[in-house]
Amino acid sequence: MEVKGGECVRMNDRQQQLISLLCQRRSDSIQNLAMELGVCERTIRRDIEELTLTYPIETVRGRYGGGVRMADWYFQDRPKLTPKQTALLKRLAIGLHGEDLDEMNRILTHFAS
Repeated sequence: MEVKGGECVRMNDRQQQLISLLCQRRSDSIQNLAMELGVCERTIRRDIEELTLTYPIETVRGRYGGGVRMADWYFQDRPKLTPKQTALLKRLAIGLHGEDLDEMNRILTHFAS
């Protein structure tokens, strides 16, 4: 299947819009996303299938609660810790135990550069 340059650009733009919408809303229905982006539901499903290879997008089955959602921990353009901040938190983590250590590790995992 050959894709023309313009179609490929529109697809990439649409997929970036889709990621942005899911990051803002956290979840939405396929039907609503298709209507908002001006494409059919099948196109949104194909985009989601492709995007799940790179982004933590989850599909939810169900007539009334179904759709797609972005994983709770993922945020686009989230702030990152500097190397100096990361090093400080790692030094502080040495004195932590139990739940405090677990929470510090989650912070480092999600925000370290």
